[in-house]
Amino acid sequence: MIGNRSRTHGLTESAEYNIWHGMRGRCSQPDNKSYARYGGRGIRVCDRWQQSFEAFLADVGPRPSPAHSIDRIDSNGHYEPGNVRWATPLVQGQNTRRVRHLSTDRGDSTIPQVAQANGLNRTIVYKRLRRGWDLHRALTEPSRSSRSLKNT
Repeated sequence: MIGNRSRTHGLTESAEYNIWHGMRGRCSQPDNKSYARYGGRGIRVCDRWQQSFEAFLADVGPRPSPAHSIDRIDSNGHYEPGNVRWATPLVQGQNTRRVRHLSTDRGDSTIPQVAQANGLNRTIVYKRLRRGWDLHRALTEPSRSSRSLKNT
């Protein structure tokens, strides 16, 4: 009977089911290769989703495209309603613990977003901030390569 219960929704072969299954494994199975970055850090799946794929799917809806996967909005928060979304790799890459967020006059942004908006290479901005430059100077001072081009 338990074996049939998992097939009642008819979606055990779907991408959404595989994503749900992987999410639960990362958070609750110490032998999972990703456990240390999820369950080992205290990241959990809410009881509603832990117990039911149907509840998970009802709350997050179907995946918009094959490029989307599940993403926690607060990367230190749990897998629970209000903290997950379907996101592309680009969006997920901007939402990791490694990404530095900056408060600008346009709101919260990442270094790549601010660099692009100011016509700068993000690596230059990263290096300047690591050297202790304030954000305004890091974004407004021309790079050496652009200064040398103007002098020729």
